[in-house]
Amino acid sequence: MEKQSDHLPSIKSLRVFEQVAHFGNVARAAEELSITPSAASHQLAKLERELGCILFNRSAKGVVLTLSGEHYLREVGPILLSLTQATARISNEKARSNLRIHCAPSFGLLWLLPRIHKFRDSYPEFQLTLSCSYENLSFSRDNIDIAIRHGFPDWNSFEIKTIRHERMSVLASPEYLKKHPVNQAADLIHHALILSESPLIQWPQWFASQQLPQPDKEWLFRFDRSYMSLEAAMLGHGLIFESELLAEDYLRSGKLVRVLSEQESLPVSAHHLVFPRGFAQFPRVAHFLSWIQQELKVLILC
Repeated sequence: MEKQSDHLPSIKSLRVFEQVAHFGNVARAAEELSITPSAASHQLAKLERELGCILFNRSAKGVVLTLSGEHYLREVGPILLSLTQATARISNEKARSNLRIHCAPSFGLLWLLPRIHKFRDSYPEFQLTLSCSYENLSFSRDNIDIAIRHGFPDWNSFEIKTIRHERMSVLASPEYLKKHPVNQAADLIHHALILSESPLIQWPQWFASQQLPQPDKEWLFRFDRSYMSLEAAMLGHGLIFESELLAEDYLRSGKLVRVLSEQESLPVSAHHLVFPRGFAQFPRVAHFLSWIQQELKVLILC
């Protein structure tokens, strides 16, 4: 006689089911799980055969859970989360003490790196691993605990805490302003402007917000990294429109100053703390989240 456990679906099939349900897209789920889309589709088909029901409605736009699929996800989701947490808890001491962070390069270089020693001093029991790129790495494949991502928060399958009160402002070095004074926003049309291509809000949006015409001359420089724009401005090459969060140390030291009033800056929510559901209960993650919120001195909201 077959045991009831012989009919249980595999963990692999259940993980594929959960990720496809979250993303609504087989290819995106496969990427997250580091498998091919065909392998993901095979696992879904296998699961549906084992359960004897259809879990997804397929279309050219993606996949949508059926009523049976919704019911199954409500039952299986918490079980998979508990299994993930239990596995992490039972893992060896070295793994539990290694905090692995991945972040956008400019945030890592300009904000996190100058401050991370404070976290290390407060929590010497944790070994830190920091990697930086604009690529959104896979938490499972690349063994990441927390990602500090730049962009629009469209990562629905993870927990997201957005850094609020970040502002974009016109910045320049004091030396540049001595040679090229700025009295009002309209003056900027005639100045050397450096374009940062990575921020969500850039020079064209700023000019539009001030109801000013767009500059008709070429940008002095175009940089795809904020740290390059900040360095160029510090060297006196021109004006930049950049994040005060990333420029915090430049502003504090006086290497850069805000050119216009705060009313002529723009709010932006561009940086987000992203991590798998349930990871906030792990001490290494919980302590880092608490520490970074205190360091930012701003409200971090879901």
